Amino acid sequence: MSIQILQYEFLGPIPLDDWGPPMEKLVYLILSKDQDKFNVLYIGDCEKTDDKSFFVQHKDFKCWVQKSGSEKSLYLAILPMFESSKDYRQSVYNKILSRYKPPCNSENTVKPEPTYTVRNSEESNEKPQKISCLCCGSEMKAEQILEKSTVYRCTSCGLSDTKLNS
Repeated sequence: MSIQILQYEFLGPIPLDDWGPPMEKLVYLILSKDQDKFNVLYIGDCEKTDDKSFFVQHKDFKCWVQKSGSEKSLYLAILPMFESSKDYRQSVYNKILSRYKPPCNSENTVKPEPTYTVRNSEESNEKPQKISCLCCGSEMKAEQILEKSTVYRCTSCGLSDTKLNS
């Protein structure tokens, strides 16, 4: 049996009680069964374990039981990734975490960092260039000065343009 999460084919789900070690280099899901569907409660990454009580001693086990209603409603699905690096497993983990937002992963929420910095033109020591609009010939004013570029907007027609900062 298997379950597809995003483009990944997870083995299972099996009742969490039926799990037995070992586990190595995988991403796992803790699911709760609600009639004919499974809900993702938690996503985790495991480098290696031989511990039979790995899940019941997990710091979020109480959350899993609370969200599912009982231990009997908990299921496990695994995505074996034997040949993968820790970074690749973390990438898969982050994709699933950001898409499904499992309720028991609340402290692990992925917050994407912006890839740019916005600066006010008053704060900048650089003088924005004077640029004429290609459409109507009017002067374009600097609207936003980013780290590596500046966004200009025409005062007449509203056309915008982006120029690299020199």
